[in-house]
Amino acid sequence: MSETAVSEMSFEQAMAELEQVVGQLERGDVALEESIKLYERGAELRKRCDQKLKEAEEKVAAITLDAEGTPTGTKPVEGL
Repeated sequence: MSETAVSEMSFEQAMAELEQVVGQLERGDVALEESIKLYERGAELRKRCDQKLKEAEEKVAAITLDAEGTPTGTKPVEGL
């Protein structure tokens, strides 16, 4: 596990570590106490990934066009 605080990780960092955690848990060769710690870390990492994806979705914008089809700007994506 990384020493980096989950709250400071990029999406890519959190996803990479989450994949490692899942791999360790799937192998089943980890002691119960370590499995619990891994599961808790995995839950934090998943939450961070969800948060970073939500932030990215909120930044996505739809291009607005005028009557002639010329781009006039952007507007936030609806439904977020």
